[in-house]
Amino acid sequence: PPDYRPTPSQVKAAYKRKVWDVHPDRFPANERSYAESQFKMISEAYTCLLPGGVGSSVSVSYTRVVRTGVPRVHGAGRQHPLVGLPFLFIILGTVGLGGIYGARAYRKQIEAN
Repeated sequence: PPDYRPTPSQVKAAYKRKVWDVHPDRFPANERSYAESQFKMISEAYTCLLPGGVGSSVSVSYTRVVRTGVPRVHGAGRQHPLVGLPFLFIILGTVGLGGIYGARAYRKQIEAN
């Protein structure tokens, strides 16, 4: 049914069953990273399904963000002006050198014809 919600004991039993199947220690070294990712995903789902777990606080946070927007962290929004300076030098150098090499190639082509 669409509105079915498992009991905490059902969630715990299913979690233990799935974790036993994908525990990284039960896999060889070449398959361990896949097992670890599955293990983490199952653990995250378990914490979301528990009453009073992350799932309930996520829905509260989601509602707050939808209503008020994403909160700005202290100091976020603008970078220090000198952070963009190296990128500016790279762009200006590329444009300048590109113009020089382009003009030289154009002159060589004119001389060849």
